Amino acid sequence: MAQSFIPTQKMAAAARRGLRLPEKFGRGGTDVGVRRAQQLAERREVDEKDVKSMHSFFARHAVDKQGKAHAWDSDSDPSAGFIAWLLWGGDAGKAWADRKMKALD
Repeated sequence: MAQSFIPTQKMAAAARRGLRLPEKFGRGGTDVGVRRAQQLAERREVDEKDVKSMHSFFARHAVDKQGKAHAWDSDSDPSAGFIAWLLWGGDAGKAWADRKMKALD
């Protein structure tokens, strides 16, 4: 039987922040990231496939924290990578996805 999980409040807050920033700066995130952010912001259930997708996203994009074009964790000049990171639940989302992946193994 497939499991599903409810995103945390911190993940939802990060996703909402991630949805606001591209409107202001015109960068960051893909359609997939925006859909994920909407799911997390509304705290809709996340299934096993989504957990695996989130875990994979964070593994691929951790390197974005080293980017120099714009700032990480900035509301005045955020990098596109930071905005994308927020769309997927931010640091809270990464820790959550890591924990859920261990539970699924």
